[in-house]
Amino acid sequence: MNALELSDKLWNGEIDAPASLATGDLAGAREERNPFVPLGALTEVAAHTAFVSSFANSCVFDTEGGLVMVDTGAPFAARGIHTMIRTWSPARLDTAVYSHGHIDHVFGVPVFEEEAVAEGWAPPRAVAHEAMPARFDRYILTAGYNGVINSRQFGADVPWPTEYRYPDETYRDRLDLDIGGERFELHHARGETDDHTWTYVPGRKVLCTGDLVIWCVPNAGNPQKVQRYAREWSVALREMAGLGAEFLLPGHGLPVAGADRVQTILTDTADLLDHLHDETVRMMNEGASLNTILHEVQAPSHLLEKPYLRPIYDDPEFVVRNVWRLYGGWYDFDPANLKPARSGELGAEVAALAGGVSRLAERARELAAEGQLRLAAHLVEFAAAAAPDDAEVHRARAEVYEARVEAEPALMAKGVFGAAARDSRAKADDGA
Repeated sequence: MNALELSDKLWNGEIDAPASLATGDLAGAREERNPFVPLGALTEVAAHTAFVSSFANSCVFDTEGGLVMVDTGAPFAARGIHTMIRTWSPARLDTAVYSHGHIDHVFGVPVFEEEAVAEGWAPPRAVAHEAMPARFDRYILTAGYNGVINSRQFGADVPWPTEYRYPDETYRDRLDLDIGGERFELHHARGETDDHTWTYVPGRKVLCTGDLVIWCVPNAGNPQKVQRYAREWSVALREMAGLGAEFLLPGHGLPVAGADRVQTILTDTADLLDHLHDETVRMMNEGASLNTILHEVQAPSHLLEKPYLRPIYDDPEFVVRNVWRLYGGWYDFDPANLKPARSGELGAEVAALAGGVSRLAERARELAAEGQLRLAAHLVEFAAAAAPDDAEVHRARAEVYEARVEAEPALMAKGVFGAAARDSRAKADDGA
């Protein structure tokens, strides 16, 4: 089944999209396929237009002036993408457009540059938004931090890269490229990043969205990354929806064919972002605390039921937090958090009130067994802060976070909770 066929079956409900990142037939009645998981294959979606399903996807256009690529792949995927493209077209790469600077999108150009040297071709050029070089500079500056959070998010201890292929040409608001007699329209939009580019090819009616569409809840809330921009993201989606594109090629997920479907996925995604943004701002204007807003603003269930808007990667609650952070800063309206006590001191006081760390840890276990996982996590953190070397406390902490991993649909929450569980399992084993 190629990418277009799988997209059609998911859209029609012949196959279900999962409610979490687990795959397979969880309900025991229907096949499930996770649209976020790459197929590792190339599909020709239209004449001289290919879509490579990878992590992240690449869009390839064969023109009279050579190949044009939108996104070139992750460090671990770039050579495989090149190999798949070479089974489809022998043409030299003329231009690579970076949709944004995340590392899964920008590591393929050197592979084509090596090929150009070997073949005696002119080297390819890379084009991106003007904010991208500063992103690469920041990635080099904070490589250690990014390695830590990437390991926590994905559970893979892979070093963060410190060498990048910077763009040869940048633009600010819009740039039109003429390549082989065809126009490629590059538009800037702040969304998942501040350097995002979406590309429209009007002669083919093909829209390349980058990560403004990823076949799940938009990545507008990642708790471990820098600011995202839900409102401007929605504006860009609505602008794209007005183009009349017949093919949508996303940064992650599956291609969408048909003008009506393209418009629907764009407007549904915009509606979700608008709801989370507008309700958060409304409550902020009423003076509500962050804690109150987090528990009261809910994503519309009819949108989360769409196969392309399941909360399997990011979480709507995290989007709410990012809206707060954009407009309100980091103060959450809890005065105790403005200048907090040390975690160990606070944990010791709570443990003393509870009758000791053992009782606190046991109560956390009881709450977890009752399904009150948020409360359980607070209590077990107090216990671990009060007794950081207590093996039994760490066993309880591991159990609580293992339960949280099972209960959460979103990869980002699973990653954080899973890392906490692994950390405490290791400490419990060391202290046993």
